[in-house]
Amino acid sequence: MSLKDSVDVDAVARVGLEKLGYKQEMTRSRGLVHILFTYGLAAPIATSLIGGGPAVIIWGWILVSILTQTLALSLAEICSKYPTSAGAYYWCYRLASPRTRVLASWINGWLTVVGVWTIALSVTFGTAQLVVADVIFLGVTAVAFFFCLFFNKHLPTIDIICACWTGLGIIVILICLSIKAAAGRHSIAFALGHFDPSYSGWTPGWSFFIGLLPDLELNNVLAYTYAAIGMITNMAEEVHNPSEILPKAITWSIPIGTISGVIFLLPILFTLPDIDTLLQVSSGQPIGVMFTLAMGSKAGGFGLVIFGIGMFCAISISCAASRATWAFARDKAIPFHQSFSKISPYLDDVPVNALLLSTVIQILLGLIYLGSTAAFNAFVGVAVMCLGASYAMPVAISLMNARRDMHDAPFNLGRFGTVINVIAVLWIMFAMVLFSMPAVIPVTRVSMNYASAVFVGFGVISAVWYLINGRLYYTGPPIPEESTESTGSNRSTSPLRK
Repeated sequence: MSLKDSVDVDAVARVGLEKLGYKQEMTRSRGLVHILFTYGLAAPIATSLIGGGPAVIIWGWILVSILTQTLALSLAEICSKYPTSAGAYYWCYRLASPRTRVLASWINGWLTVVGVWTIALSVTFGTAQLVVADVIFLGVTAVAFFFCLFFNKHLPTIDIICACWTGLGIIVILICLSIKAAAGRHSIAFALGHFDPSYSGWTPGWSFFIGLLPDLELNNVLAYTYAAIGMITNMAEEVHNPSEILPKAITWSIPIGTISGVIFLLPILFTLPDIDTLLQVSSGQPIGVMFTLAMGSKAGGFGLVIFGIGMFCAISISCAASRATWAFARDKAIPFHQSFSKISPYLDDVPVNALLLSTVIQILLGLIYLGSTAAFNAFVGVAVMCLGASYAMPVAISLMNARRDMHDAPFNLGRFGTVINVIAVLWIMFAMVLFSMPAVIPVTRVSMNYASAVFVGFGVISAVWYLINGRLYYTGPPIPEESTESTGSNRSTSPLRK
């Protein structure tokens, strides 16, 4: 794209943003390639071993990818019509009825910010777990904060480096494991079909689905990629031509992640060491031991590859979390919103206070690990539930409106839209039940999954804050007068917000 074309596209995007009710405050510097690979590689390992082994790992990965693709398509369609960093809570406001839109957007907004804060925590802490969790966690968080604060204009380049690092890392792991295979090689029947649900204690059918759980103590650092696909929209106001690029990034990220995951998983499954040994690792993080046994020596290079992917992922997801926080504060939904909605004029358009808030919350939640690993895992596990619910809400509202608002969406699902939307909503509903279940039975005080309790707790806090403050100051995202007139809506209008 030439400079002139870029300027013209950005001018159109600025006008489009104003029609959505906001003024352009950030510089548009990102293209498709800069947001397509934002959240790195993801592939479930240890929880899938508990749930049944290789068959759960490979086929569970493919199943989740297919189901999540329906959600990605649904979000892409809505995003193409409303490309703003406010994301799902803005969509709920525009799609819901005048009677329910404020409350719906409030609930969705808090689901979103809690989700992005805890998903960022899961990535930074998970990356640290590859080394020494208690100490390195603070270092990983600090590095991510430092890059987001001082190198914002270089983050698009860093995202490209992340994509290259991930691709090369997958190739290196594929070649090395395939050649060495120190723990022996398995047949195709074992690698693609071995299923042993005895480790979980659940019935075989349910154990397969339990293998999809992202229990932080047991899985690898990057098993949250698909949960964060909607966070791509939080970068909307920094993207050229967002109505076209954002839907592509959201929908293409799933097949790219699926293929990358399969290439990453296959050599592992064909050279997988003894499962009993892997599940007895005291740290609950079997990847290092797995590579050591498969290679016959300390696989420090593999650790560096995976730690590097996690570090890049932490930077990208911390950046997106700060944008989600800033956007919600801009609409006066967060305490001290005047401060958290400010953009720094000195640090390349960085929402410094919002970035600081999301980072401090990550650190505080991370410190819970020192007191109770069960409580910490509950906070991390609730990330998927919060983000999943926030994504499903606008899709469900659109369905209840018979998809009337989507007829003029630039990225349109056409006659398949209803079926795709229904599958997406049902999948999220099932996933939320699934993510409330313990990975192993019988359940102990430590192995119990408290994510559902934390999810309800956050909901109660959000409701109480709405009664105390939200109902007085939160009126929902703005809708410009010209937009209202053109649609003939009876919705109230608001001035453009900065």
